[in-house]
Amino acid sequence: MTVSTFLAPRRRIRGRRAQTLAAALTTAALTTAPVPAAAADGGDPAAARPTVVLVHGAFADASGWNGVVERLKRHGYQVTVPANPLRGLAGDSASLAAVLKTIKGPIVLAGHSYGGAVIGNAAAGNLNVTSLVYVSAFMPDKGEGLADLGTKFAGSDLNTALKPVPTLGSDGKEGTDLYIRSEKFHDVFAADVPPDTAAALAAAQHPISGAAFMDKATAAAWRTIPSWALVATRDKAIAPDLERFEAKRAKSHTIEVDSSHAAMISHPDVVADLIRQAAGDRTPADSPMAPTGTSRLVLTSLGALAGVSILTGAGLAVAARRRRAGAAGADGTGTAL
Repeated sequence: MTVSTFLAPRRRIRGRRAQTLAAALTTAALTTAPVPAAAADGGDPAAARPTVVLVHGAFADASGWNGVVERLKRHGYQVTVPANPLRGLAGDSASLAAVLKTIKGPIVLAGHSYGGAVIGNAAAGNLNVTSLVYVSAFMPDKGEGLADLGTKFAGSDLNTALKPVPTLGSDGKEGTDLYIRSEKFHDVFAADVPPDTAAALAAAQHPISGAAFMDKATAAAWRTIPSWALVATRDKAIAPDLERFEAKRAKSHTIEVDSSHAAMISHPDVVADLIRQAAGDRTPADSPMAPTGTSRLVLTSLGALAGVSILTGAGLAVAARRRRAGAAGADGTGTAL
């Protein structure tokens, strides 16, 4: 029996041991990759994220944000959608400011339509508000009224679609509530929403006091707080050119979407992603890095490559020993035992 014959089983054992060792090292590389700091500490990763506050505008209610809320919660955000009274800019802003004071930690504040004017007032002086998001919204400067802004650019059909309804306030003063006429609602407010859905929105719309359009903004929080803006290019309630002007003036991070005025209803993914960007979340929703984070993915990949390298090296070593042993037997130099 030659040495090469005697060692063959041992070589196979060593090969299996090398493969076992490589597998163990690969597993260690995969399982010891660092995890996000909050999870490693046993905390909730969402705890470090800001609270998102969503403010609806005129002719709508909080339910218009439902699709966006669902997506934000899926990514671990705490979300609050307070009712906007729609009674006047000063009172509505004060109501929102009171809600904001109850929230601990950083806040991302988003407003749609008239809600944009409200967040610009309410956020002033609140150091917890770290970013503002305007979704097809009014962004008045200090001293500007919505009626002034609304006539600055052509492209809005809102005025001709309004239905005024006389009201009597609790103080006995007469006023006017404004609705969008049912037959105009789909075209002006939600042209890219299914007709049945638009009809339901029209039936449930919340009127805004006519006085709200005459009120002047007392602050413009976008002058000191970073802002993001969505321009709805098919908006017929607020002229798209006005939205562009406002966003440029505020130096907002701006995107344009082929959308009606109701962008948060027809494009909830886009709106949610914009809000996540404002919150500092730069990972796209459909990215394979989203669940683990970039650093963990890179380290995991390196660990896998290391495992493959070990397996390859072990296989080459076994093959080399076999070739040497075979050559020794062929030239008759093998030693008998």
